[in-house]
Amino acid sequence: MDAKLSHDLVGIEGVLTRTLDHALDVLDRIDERPAALAPTPVTPQPLPEHGLGFDSAFDDFQKRWAPGFSGSAGARYLGFVTGGATPASIAGDWLTSVYDQNPTAGIDSAAPDLERETIARLRELFGLSNAQQGVFVSGATMSNLVGLAIGREWLGENCPNRVDISEHGVGMLPPIRVLSGTPHSSIYKALSVLGIGRRAVQKIATLKEREAVDLDALETALERFEGEPVIVVANTGTVNTVDFDALPAIVELKSRYSFWLHVDAAFGAFAALSPDHASLTRGLDGADSICIDLHKWLNVPYDAAVQFSRRRDLQVRVFQNSSAYLGVPTDNPDFVHLTPENSRRLRALSTWFALAAYGRDGHAEIVRRNIALAHRLGRMIAEQPGLKLLAPTRLNVVCFTLAEQPDEARIGAYMLAVRDLGDVFITTTVYAGTWGLRVAFCNWRTGERDVDRIFQSLVRALG
Repeated sequence: MDAKLSHDLVGIEGVLTRTLDHALDVLDRIDERPAALAPTPVTPQPLPEHGLGFDSAFDDFQKRWAPGFSGSAGARYLGFVTGGATPASIAGDWLTSVYDQNPTAGIDSAAPDLERETIARLRELFGLSNAQQGVFVSGATMSNLVGLAIGREWLGENCPNRVDISEHGVGMLPPIRVLSGTPHSSIYKALSVLGIGRRAVQKIATLKEREAVDLDALETALERFEGEPVIVVANTGTVNTVDFDALPAIVELKSRYSFWLHVDAAFGAFAALSPDHASLTRGLDGADSICIDLHKWLNVPYDAAVQFSRRRDLQVRVFQNSSAYLGVPTDNPDFVHLTPENSRRLRALSTWFALAAYGRDGHAEIVRRNIALAHRLGRMIAEQPGLKLLAPTRLNVVCFTLAEQPDEARIGAYMLAVRDLGDVFITTTVYAGTWGLRVAFCNWRTGERDVDRIFQSLVRALG
């Protein structure tokens, strides 16, 4: 065994103790770390011929890289709809690496069954029926890709000459129409990967001053494309204004028109945990496939998302891996037959710990608090000269802009000015043709004092 590796094996307690001490110091001082900061150049170092050993490697990390890491785990990192990591989920993530399970197949470990239990608990959390079969993937983009891939297979099954797309390819279908009011950018990416193409998206008119799809316009499009392969992508929480499509009405359209209904509920699904907003998620169970991102509002470490579908048989047809040592799919298929990955880490463990430790009530409290904080900041911005809301604060995202000349250059400069103050990180967007900014509340640590500090920073950045 290599001498440095042998040394670290014998001294594993010291390795983990030093790592723990550093982790505790980072978390204890997370409030002091800039929410975000401009990356500073770091001179790349070549691969060492002879390893440094853990202690020297750790010294190098602390000196060259750690100072440039943002406070993204903290209370005021409010860009990209990013959660933090709760204590129990951090423990689960550490144990994921310690146990290093590959839950590909169920012949050597109980790990796949832990994932199945976690999926069942998530179904309960979101009020879904057992018809929705789930699997863990890396994030919302992969969840959307998997759902759309199953939808692509369904289109082949329902075309006049019944084509097995997984065997013969998407070229056997006529052009696919993807209808959506406000599709997330990851939908376009997934369609590109799947060979359907970004131009397959047909944007449907939205309601006035809303991001929710106009149901009459959607039905008109379904009538126009009747008999053609169609996927409808509905939104349960848009990124700019957290608007919700009327899912019950869209599900009802399935009784009259043939289409695959995929719902992008990346973070909006968590509205189900708020009594005042749970009605927004009604109809979610009627979807054919669902995307929910867990490293957003569930506050588990990257990367973790769940993908639900009613057609596990088609999912297996798309993703099955034919190999003697992996076996054939059964009625309870191994995960190797359900996602693009073969090897995969037990990313369900962090979620299992989070759900077990804090339950429905703990996560519902985070959701309710974040919503209340977003509304509070929205009211403060509405009353501040120099700033104005671009849309009502519906859930946990505040969408606003500069009161004067909100063009790309000024908005970009303002975002950087806010970032460089170090108190809060927000991201830019375009809403209804106007450049603006988004403040997305998802972090379990965020409280009222943080909102005061955030607002003060937004005002200071005005100059």
